[in-house]
Amino acid sequence: MKDPVQPVAEGFVLAGGRSTRMGQDKALLPWGGRTLLEVALDKLRALPLATAPRIAAARSDLSPHAGVIADLHPGCGPLSGIEAALAASSRPLNVFLPVDVPLLPAQFLLWMLQRAETTGALVTVPRINGWPQALCAVYHRDLLGHISASLVAGDYKVMHVVNSAAGPLSQSPRSRSMDVFDVELVASANPQLLAFSPLPLYRWFHNCNTPADMAAMGNALVWTQ
Repeated sequence: MKDPVQPVAEGFVLAGGRSTRMGQDKALLPWGGRTLLEVALDKLRALPLATAPRIAAARSDLSPHAGVIADLHPGCGPLSGIEAALAASSRPLNVFLPVDVPLLPAQFLLWMLQRAETTGALVTVPRINGWPQALCAVYHRDLLGHISASLVAGDYKVMHVVNSAAGPLSQSPRSRSMDVFDVELVASANPQLLAFSPLPLYRWFHNCNTPADMAAMGNALVWTQ
């Protein structure tokens, strides 16, 4: 009998922000009977991952919700969380979801993971209205060394590190593409994406940084799945 195909990915919620603009811990903000953290974890739980999703955050108080991975370079922003997650991962592909993007359909994450498996890209990052969504992405574990070197050098901006990785990694024997794609263009060619949610595409990536951002989600609660 042929062995079943093993999942190639792990999943991580990025929840290491200080929530200064929100005025309170946004990871634990209640929304529709759940916290934003649980909403994000449930989206990742819907994916065919090798292990249960974990939380990349420099804080232990979130451990009752899922396994927590502490930053290797504390105080260096979300790039440090990505580094720690890749270091802890045992799979080549790794799906990242920020805790404050509750309207993103879980089906889009699955579609993006399948895209990364098909293309073999080192980086799979969606772009909406011209803006890369670098914290909602699929990163290959081969990026770990480059990310660690960038953090040590004091470069903490995720997309800058991703773009700078394209040069040296493209010259390596394990060369792969950097897939930064426009969601609008892909959806125009693949209308199936539009069926993931009735919300406009740009709303999928609505970021909750302030109380006003939370209020702006309005009655979209039903589309958090």
